[in-house]
Amino acid sequence: MFSEIKQACALVAERARFVSLEPDALVAYAANLDTSALSTPGYDAAHHLTGDPEAVLAFNITLDTVNFGSGYFPHLLKRPGMSGYFTVASALKDYFEAHGPLSADELCALTPERTAAVFGQDLREPVRAELMRHFAEALGQLGSYLSERFGGSFVRLVEAAEGSAERLAELLAAMPYFQDVSEYGGLAVPLFKRAQITPSDLALAFDGQGWGAFRDLDKLTIFADNLVPHVLRVDGVLRYAPRLAERIGAGELIAAGSPEEIEIRAVALHTAQKLTELLPGVTARQLDVYLWNRGQGAVYKAAPRHRTRTVFY
Repeated sequence: MFSEIKQACALVAERARFVSLEPDALVAYAANLDTSALSTPGYDAAHHLTGDPEAVLAFNITLDTVNFGSGYFPHLLKRPGMSGYFTVASALKDYFEAHGPLSADELCALTPERTAAVFGQDLREPVRAELMRHFAEALGQLGSYLSERFGGSFVRLVEAAEGSAERLAELLAAMPYFQDVSEYGGLAVPLFKRAQITPSDLALAFDGQGWGAFRDLDKLTIFADNLVPHVLRVDGVLRYAPRLAERIGAGELIAAGSPEEIEIRAVALHTAQKLTELLPGVTARQLDVYLWNRGQGAVYKAAPRHRTRTVFY
């Protein structure tokens, strides 16, 4: 899987018409990057569950099942001072602390109304309601998959990967809402953002031990979303065609699966791979966390990033 992702994104970067990598800027960027900030990240206990290991395992897989919706987040009811992602993560954490993990049967039984209650939302606003329907469908797929393949057990799912992040990503990709593959001029472009981020998150949650021990984490790519490409663009490493830049600046939605949307994610992923080649000892996983956290800064929040309503990020 990982090789196929990298190869496809390199081909997209060669053919791209709307997004381009600036080679000279890339070299300068790598030379000036503060590699001391690229250490292995830690688990964010403020917004993510801690405590009972099986509950923590279930929490992280459940969260990554709904770790999408950035194109919907302007319509989300956000917690004070929190982004869309942290609102979703914190709401799920609160639910687990109050009620325990959602079992496979409970996941299967979720309705949009019940899902909205879990995440502190209401369904009166149409875009928000659409996202909650997607959340309910994604969680229902997870519940069915666990029941049909793993006896309803999160533990058995992870242990089936036998310590391979790639294998766990492949197992997750069997579910439709994890099937993050687009068609670009006859080329299948797999990105698998959420399937890849799940083993990464488990490694953080368990400090690389037990259910978080994966021998091939260094083979992960970045987790292609709408923030990391934005950071690379603001920092001058990526350049968007003028019309695409205008559309993003005006807040126009970029259609899921369109050439522009695929290029934004794929060229950003390829750029990150090139960056790791210029930064010995730095993995794409470390780089992703660094760039994502960098994107929380004021200069990045001040500029519009692309918005796509999709179930993949």
